[in-house]
Amino acid sequence: MTVELLAGASAIARTAIASGCRFFAGYPMLPFTDLLEAFDAELPAAGGVCINADTEIEAVNMTLGAAMTGARAATGSCGQGVALMQEAVAEAALNETPFVLFLMARGQQDYFQATRGGGWGDYRTITFAPKDVREAVEHTELLFHLTDRYRAPGVLYGDYLISHTQMSVDLRTNDLGPLPEKDWALDASTGGTGHARQIWTWAVGRPTDPGVGPNAHWQRLARKFDDMARAEARHETHRVEDAEHLVVSFGTSSPFVDCVVDELRSEGHRIGSFRPITLWPFPGEALRRASEGCRTVLVFELNAGQMVDDVRIHAADRDVIRAIGGVSQDESGMRQGDLLQVDVIRARILDAMTGANR
Repeated sequence: MTVELLAGASAIARTAIASGCRFFAGYPMLPFTDLLEAFDAELPAAGGVCINADTEIEAVNMTLGAAMTGARAATGSCGQGVALMQEAVAEAALNETPFVLFLMARGQQDYFQATRGGGWGDYRTITFAPKDVREAVEHTELLFHLTDRYRAPGVLYGDYLISHTQMSVDLRTNDLGPLPEKDWALDASTGGTGHARQIWTWAVGRPTDPGVGPNAHWQRLARKFDDMARAEARHETHRVEDAEHLVVSFGTSSPFVDCVVDELRSEGHRIGSFRPITLWPFPGEALRRASEGCRTVLVFELNAGQMVDDVRIHAADRDVIRAIGGVSQDESGMRQGDLLQVDVIRARILDAMTGANR
């Protein structure tokens, strides 16, 4: 066991490198900058390449190119930078090139960006939202595995708390099972043979092979994303067995919610919590089961209302759903604001529960 006290940015970078990541590119923008600096400090010594790109667009396309050679590659930014990367993320999803994107968000206002995206075509990105540094380490290793398994880009949704919080973490890598060979990689081994490879979103095949064509290719991708949605949805429940009230939250707000749930349980309230670990695929069936019979389903998120859309789709009774979060940033715009306080969360939950009792 290798346990160390590390800030989240360092823990994520070291886990990525231990998982085989050998290329990283990014443009500095807080709170992503800490992760870029961590990769710059660690990756060259492991035989990898870290590039401080001139723009986020260059960074993601460098990463796309590195991944096309079969290398494990990653990039990232905060929400504003990831917005500029959306075309390349869509291209990677549609031409089946795996890499990991670290979205180190300025709060929780990028849920739509992470789960809906802004690129073109029918594509999705598996997205993990860790609640703390230890889970970020676990999710980083798992994302590199799953992106290779499905040949699709994946997203880790972190934030300032994940980046800067120090926790003791175990950096051992795990055996996550076999992966398919990367026989699609552009490694120059087929050059001049008459069987040269190419990777293209329209899937026309090799230069000497007309391939399946765009329609059949995109239909196959749609089936693949459906398979991912069924197989990879993950969630966590807390004290839901006899709950009359259920609080749904994601990411780093969830430990605060769970603290309030424990307090209210000790006072006799029948309340529990539900957390989607994967924002996509959203664990809708698990939420339906957890919310059956609940008098209220309360959605706490630090934005104007984004995850609440997925809760409305999947909860057992949409009439009992109440949004109790809101936009909440500190004055820098980098960190969560006053709503991320246990006493404030407690007051909002109690007010919603009281309203349900009237």
